[in-house]
Amino acid sequence: MTAEIDIYHLYHSGICIKTENYCLVFDYCNDQPAGEEKRIENGVLTTEELAEQEKGLVFVTHNHGDHFNPVIFDWAEELDTIEYILSNDVQVQDQENRHKVGKYQELKLDDVYIETYGTTDQGVSFYVEVDGFNIFHSGDLNWWHWKKFTLEERKQEEVEFKQELDRLEGKEIDIACVPVDHRLEEHYYLAGRYFAETIEPEMIVPIHFRDNYYITSDFVDEIADLPVNAVEITERGQKIIFN
Repeated sequence: MTAEIDIYHLYHSGICIKTENYCLVFDYCNDQPAGEEKRIENGVLTTEELAEQEKGLVFVTHNHGDHFNPVIFDWAEELDTIEYILSNDVQVQDQENRHKVGKYQELKLDDVYIETYGTTDQGVSFYVEVDGFNIFHSGDLNWWHWKKFTLEERKQEEVEFKQELDRLEGKEIDIACVPVDHRLEEHYYLAGRYFAETIEPEMIVPIHFRDNYYITSDFVDEIADLPVNAVEITERGQKIIFN
């Protein structure tokens, strides 16, 4: 078993994680490269890239356009080693390699163990045990502290987010992908800090910030007092090594 894995920031909440045997893709939405060439270093995936690992697992937390691009199904036309784990709000034709899931379900695909959790918006979030690593992708599970909300609505959002994280109690998570949405302004960090304090993952990879990379630098500073490695992301295709 390899002692490290490679993580690539693709765009927004899109993440590619390469373990020894698997290529895991979460919430792929932007298929237009940051540069001229379609390659992972420019934030997009190709079948050649996916074929480098023994098997590909493609996850979609929900059907919003900033988390789901139907282009992902084109990959299976060239590769028969890809399987899809899809929130059941994604409306696509049933096929043998497409697994529809709701929240609080378990799925075993060969030697990969998957659990689904809830969200504070739509769809599901994913916990994955693969090649000796434990990974969590939040999707839209966030502490949505919108200024337009009433005090009662903000409190309800806080309660629902914390209740969902209570379900992760006792999980040893290596890598957690957690929203740091700039639209929440000074409250952008609430979900990430609470996740770091309560779940204590080894690493937090910020997601859900579109092109606003400055927010990841702010987040690194925000939780510098905690024993969690927060990643600063500066561009699409950025490679992060976890070991």
